[in-house]
Order: sequence, then C-alpha cells, then structure tokens
Amino acid sequence: MNIVLIGFRGTGKTTVGKRLAEKLNLEFIDADDFIERKYGFSISELFQTKGESLFRLLESDVINELSKLDSRIIAAGGGAVLKYKNIKNLKRHGIIILLEADGDTVYQRIQADDKTKTQRPKLTGNELYREIKELMEFRKSYYQRAADYTVNTTNKSADTTLEEI
Repeated sequence: MNIVLIGFRGTGKTTVGKRLAEKLNLEFIDADDFIERKYGFSISELFQTKGESLFRLLESDVINELSKLDSRIIAAGGGAVLKYKNIKNLKRHGIIILLEADGDTVYQRIQADDKTKTQRPKLTGNELYREIKELMEFRKSYYQRAADYTVNTTNKSADTTLEEI
C-alpha cells in the first residue's frame, strides 16, 4: 500500500513526504521529479515547449507507472487530480492524503522556495497571488473528491504536519 500526498504546490507534499518516508523507512517519489528525470526536461520546459496538454499526458503515464509500485510515499503533482484516471490509478494501491493550506500560506511558501518559484510553470497569465487563489478554488472539489484524508498545513511546520498524518 502506498501513501499518496496530493494538494496544491506549496502545501508541503515534498517536504512532508520526504520526512514521512524517512520515518516509515519507505522510498519517497516526487512525481514531478520523476517526470523530469524520465523525459529529460524540467516541468517548466515541458509546459513551454510541449504545452500543458502533452505534460498532462506524460503525467498520467507516470502516475500509472508509479501506482503499480507498493510501499512508497508518492507526492503527486498539484494538477494530477484533474484527470479521473489518475485518481483511480493512485487509489489502486494507495491511500490518498490531501495536504491543504490557505492561499496566503501557499504564496509565502512558494516565494520562499527557489525551485517552486523559478522552475514551476505559471499556469495562467495572472500574477502569482491571483493565480494561486484562482487555481486553488478551481481545484478544491477535485482534491476533496480524491482524498481519503485531509490535513491542513496552514501555518504549520512540516514536523507538526507529519505528526498529524
């Protein structure tokens, strides 16, 4: 059985996922990092050169591949829940935990994290804070429908979130 972390970027999927894997002595896999290694492009490069549609196809292929593994901690990409087949595949051998946070917390975390700030693509033409608010609202029902459990990470440390999980 896998533990799959879903949620918007900046909610703690990678940070908490690594610590959870260490605590449980399991392998941690970040789906976005897996995509970058497998296809040889950063997520931003894939979006810029191939477009979001192709990226989502590659993401679905990777999620299908990862869902066949067992006893892993998997951090899914923030938009992975937009396709029902991704949710179905992740639930096949996994428990899905939604990590959520308010928009202000997500914005602060993204601003503080160089990789997220500089290497993750803009998904709308809006400035970052507005993009966060709009996309979080749009994806909210997708996240909630996919989740077996929800942990709010607003203003919480990774250690506190880990203990709640």
